Amino acid sequence: MKVITLLVASLFFLSAMGQLPSQDILALLEFKKSIKHDPTGYVLSSWNEESIDFNGCPSSWNGIVCNGGNVAGVVLDNLGLSADVDLSVFSNLTKLLKLSMSNNSMSGKIPENIADLKSLEFLDVSNNLFSSSLPPGIGELASLRNLSLAGNNFSGSIPDSISGLASIQTLDLSHNSLSGLLPTSLTKLTRLVSLNLSFNGFTKRIPKGFELISGLEVLDLHGNMFDGYLDAQFLLLSTAIYVDFSGNMLGSSSSQQQKFLPGISETIKHLNLSHNQLTGSLVSGGELQLFENLKVLDLSYNQLSGELPEFNFVYDLQVLKLSNNGFSGFVPNGLLKGDSLVLTELDLSANNLSGPVSMITSTTLHTLNLSSNGLTGELPLLTGSCAVLDLSKNKFGGNLTRMVKWGNLEFLDLSQNHLTGPVPEVTPQFLRLNYLNLSHNSLSSMLPTVITQYPKLKVLDLSSNQLNGKLLADLLTMPTLQELHLENNILTGDIKFSPPSAGEHNLQILDLSHNQFSGYFPDQFGSFTGLQLLNIAGNNFSGSLPTSMAGMSSLSSLDISQNHFTGPLPNNLPDTIDSFNASHNDLSGVVPENLRKFPSSSFYPGNSRLSLPGGGSSGANNSPAENHKKKPMNTIVKVIIIVSCVAGVFIIILLAIFVHYIRLSRRPPLERDIKKSVSRRAPPNASGISGTDSGGALVVSAEDLVASKKGSSSEIISSEEKTAAATGFSPSKTSHFSWSPESGDSLTGEHFARLDVRSPDRLIGELHFLDDTITLTPEELSRAPAEVLGRSSHGTSYRATLENGMFLTVKWLREGVAKQRKEFVKEAKKFTNIRHPNVVGLRGYYWGPTQHEKLILSDYIAPGSLASFLYDRPGRKGPPLTWAQRLKIAVDVARGLNYLHFDRAVPHGNLKATNILLDGPDLNARVADYCLHRLMTQAGTIEQILDAGVLGYRAPELAASKKPLPSFKSDVYAFGVILLELLTGRCAGDVISGLEGGVDLTDWVRLRAAEGRGTECFDPAVMLEMGNPAIEKGMKEVLGIALRCIRSVSERQGIKTIYEDLSSI
Repeated sequence: MKVITLLVASLFFLSAMGQLPSQDILALLEFKKSIKHDPTGYVLSSWNEESIDFNGCPSSWNGIVCNGGNVAGVVLDNLGLSADVDLSVFSNLTKLLKLSMSNNSMSGKIPENIADLKSLEFLDVSNNLFSSSLPPGIGELASLRNLSLAGNNFSGSIPDSISGLASIQTLDLSHNSLSGLLPTSLTKLTRLVSLNLSFNGFTKRIPKGFELISGLEVLDLHGNMFDGYLDAQFLLLSTAIYVDFSGNMLGSSSSQQQKFLPGISETIKHLNLSHNQLTGSLVSGGELQLFENLKVLDLSYNQLSGELPEFNFVYDLQVLKLSNNGFSGFVPNGLLKGDSLVLTELDLSANNLSGPVSMITSTTLHTLNLSSNGLTGELPLLTGSCAVLDLSKNKFGGNLTRMVKWGNLEFLDLSQNHLTGPVPEVTPQFLRLNYLNLSHNSLSSMLPTVITQYPKLKVLDLSSNQLNGKLLADLLTMPTLQELHLENNILTGDIKFSPPSAGEHNLQILDLSHNQFSGYFPDQFGSFTGLQLLNIAGNNFSGSLPTSMAGMSSLSSLDISQNHFTGPLPNNLPDTIDSFNASHNDLSGVVPENLRKFPSSSFYPGNSRLSLPGGGSSGANNSPAENHKKKPMNTIVKVIIIVSCVAGVFIIILLAIFVHYIRLSRRPPLERDIKKSVSRRAPPNASGISGTDSGGALVVSAEDLVASKKGSSSEIISSEEKTAAATGFSPSKTSHFSWSPESGDSLTGEHFARLDVRSPDRLIGELHFLDDTITLTPEELSRAPAEVLGRSSHGTSYRATLENGMFLTVKWLREGVAKQRKEFVKEAKKFTNIRHPNVVGLRGYYWGPTQHEKLILSDYIAPGSLASFLYDRPGRKGPPLTWAQRLKIAVDVARGLNYLHFDRAVPHGNLKATNILLDGPDLNARVADYCLHRLMTQAGTIEQILDAGVLGYRAPELAASKKPLPSFKSDVYAFGVILLELLTGRCAGDVISGLEGGVDLTDWVRLRAAEGRGTECFDPAVMLEMGNPAIEKGMKEVLGIALRCIRSVSERQGIKTIYEDLSSI
């Protein structure tokens, strides 16, 4: 009996021991603890001890793959998991072969003991939030065949130990913040099949040796900063199939100037070298056989030139992109005939091509873009199989009769040519056409009725021609039409059409402005419930405005100006309107309450009998009857006002005299003598208070607030002042101006000559440069003509013109702003290695013998700052920025910040629209004035942050700190504000007066977005582009990103995530 009892007890003990969790299970439970959020419950609801199979591996757990009694795989992709992961817990899974957790929101780092995962063959943590550098131990994973760390925040360089990945076949480190040189050890990965290092910050030259990896099929290095010469030997000897070096700074060697490429390996099928700095011409004649094995060739956005070859021997080429180069001569006929070609896409836009295009007979060509060249002659007789044809911005002449023989086009753009005559009536073959643009030509006669028979037409643009006659009744009710542009023609008559039934129309944009339409406002317009923009300005419409206009419930922009409308404005116009203009009419009555948010320029001049409560029209705009009805002002009140004004003026005069006396007493005799000979004329609008017509709300600029605070007009200097300053860098006996502004002085127009002349006739201090690209002495800098660019809290900026014609930006720091010399020099030297296409390079500094002689030298960038191009104010440079330009600027700035944050580990600290400089005709954005807080005293830094607050860029956490310091997160906040500026066209510090009272830009957008009316904040200048669904989607995505940037500091994302999200739009 005792023996039986002992045996049962032993079996029970062994059974209990068998049910203890294994080492693998304990490791998985430890990982489970790190999960903060599991939206689908895939892990948290499945991984529990009750469901353990007690065979060593929990095969019933979601995402777990077992092999015998061990965990062989953990697969948790695309689950939206949020976790702070310690990957070292998986080192206890001794038989783990696959670890895949891509497309989540996991953070953490690659542990130093990553080499403990000795059996691992597949590791994928792509598209998460992992960060830090790559540890050397990653090269000890000798069994690893697939490694993907793409789409994270990894930084630093790739360790040389990477060569230890002896079994690696696929290596993807793309979309991170890795930098530095590529280690040559990468070329020793002999089993490598695919290498993707795109969208990082790698610099210098691409290492040689990749052509020796016999199994390499994919090499993707695009979106980095590689420079040097294109390695012709690699292209000649490589066994790769897919090669992408685009988006770098690669150039051509002297031997490649005449012959762009000596040869291309027959294995390469896809070659992308676009967006580099390649020069030279394409090969010609029989040598063109080097392209014969290619399927895709993209050389766009380079500096290639010369004539194009005929491409006679290119039998496999499907996609050829050569846009935005300097090619000249004729378009090769072989590419358009395609007797033996299989070409499907051809882009030769934005070159210098000339001559005619007689016909297109290719049976494979689907997309053809020849826009922005100098092509002449008549339109092609045939278009072959083209579905997308863009011949815009050329010099084509003649009429449109050749269109009769064209094929089934879906997209046709012939705008900005010299075409004449009528639009042909016989074009029934355009049954697939969804986009037709014939604008900016000299087309005449009446609108063809055949246009209304295109069953898929979405966008029709016939603007800026000489079309006449009446508007087709059926044109406005086409069921597929979304945009109709007929502005700037000579169309006449009234507008009559049968209102469409609900759901049978999609019209969103209607522009009939500047024609000769007459009659009453069409009552049927009220049936266009989806209409977002209506512009009928500059016509001869008359009569009263119908109440049926309220039916246009989606309307955001309405322009009825320059007509003959009478009577009152309807009081039921949609609240969705954010751009409104009714000026130059004969309206009367009182402006409805929901339209009073718009400035007076929306109603006046004209409309002399229209009253605007609160905003009021000028006296000239009010009728005598209205003035007679006004209650006379009390005499006592008048006396009080007059006495107060006189007293105020008297006090101001006394203060001015006192300040003037103090300054004269402090100024040396030489300066007083010089100033007697200087007379300046005050610029117009000296008050500095301005408004804006955009958006319809009263706006007080933050620049005006800064001006009133400091006595200056922010950072903007008039052209007269700039010219006056161009007399030299330091004062002389014949010079009235100095480079050295007196500390604290303002640069107003009427007192611009108050520049300090305490500096000696020449600079005698020490001038230090951070690289060898410039050689200059202090005396030569003294003689350089100077032009004032602007002023900020820490000093004044000038443009210096050196003797060799080179420009430099010189910032003269205010007295007391700079740190002591030892600290200043130490911090300045850290700027040496900051070099990036989206960051303005710092070139050197000058340390003078007196406190006020501290200069910082940097690259001069033209044509100007983002502020000078974006804000709708007098002096704006150029037309309003397009959405494509704004999005590109946003991505450029994000990329520059990403470089500063992750590659140089420093915050910008002073990000604002005036510190974003636009470079060249493409307006490439570059951030300037970065890290100046590292050169300044604590007091100088605090003043800089206070100014950022006035201008609307200061993060809330900086306002709450007694000793604020710029941070990565405060940069992200400022960047979010800049995104809002790009979306709205408004200045960050504008005080916007609306129904909610006076609010700043961020609160105004937040309120609208919270109410689901975020699109009402968009700049009217880009609203017209929202007819394109892709653009509308992109603008809404950028709005969402901007709102994420201005969240509280704990919820604010890093710039890496923001940059990636913007880049994906």
